Amino acid sequence: MKRPERWNALLDLLARDGRIDVEEAAAELAVSAATIRRDLDELAQQQMLTRTRGGAVAHNLSYDLPLRYKTARRASEKQRIAAAAARMAEPGSIVGLNGGTTTTEVARAISTRGDLSAPGGGPAVTVVTNALNIANELAVRPQVKIVLTGGVARPQSFELMGPLATGVLDQVSLDLAILGVDALDTVQGATAHHEGEASINRLMAGRATRVVVVADSSKLGRRAFARICALDQIDVLITDTGADEELVAPYTEAGVRVIRA
Repeated sequence: MKRPERWNALLDLLARDGRIDVEEAAAELAVSAATIRRDLDELAQQQMLTRTRGGAVAHNLSYDLPLRYKTARRASEKQRIAAAAARMAEPGSIVGLNGGTTTTEVARAISTRGDLSAPGGGPAVTVVTNALNIANELAVRPQVKIVLTGGVARPQSFELMGPLATGVLDQVSLDLAILGVDALDTVQGATAHHEGEASINRLMAGRATRVVVVADSSKLGRRAFARICALDQIDVLITDTGADEELVAPYTEAGVRVIRA
């Protein structure tokens, strides 16, 4: 098990139990106790938890790992979800993408679509994003016109936030907003851990003709701190095949088109 996967697993254990015992975690993850101690020390340095004698306890911060450590979690599901979302981008369309591991995969899938091209090699699709890593990947793709908002970068997600970001989004119209979320609930709708990200995502959704939420099944039926948008603002939910009918039925009943990829 690689370090990002261990960190994800340890924080999942912490969220579940409120504490971590080194020996128990080592047995559950099938690694040495020394490895767990090193991982906990590094997570404590990043203020993700509080170290104790023999383990760790939950920190008062939310468990929001930096983006570079999230990529290993449900990677195959995210790639399938992204491929389905990318197929919704039509030639000539304007697509909004927020930051996150799933939307990063969406950007990659859009950029490699062989059928998405324009005569003369010009841009076939415009992508508007507040994510630095997505802009960096798409900037070298001649078939994609990339529009990056301004703003202050949040290191954990590579997303730009604040008035400079909202100023750009206020001036554009989107055919499609493809949003990654931290949680999706039938009552609270789409939510995020960070209020600044939620604010930008909410504006992006409001500027779009259609809103597509990309979320693997682990995020369904859950709530995070800050609201992005209500369920009735979401047109399509793309999730993975691990989401059984009982889990997705409330979204379908609420009028959301559900695609399981």
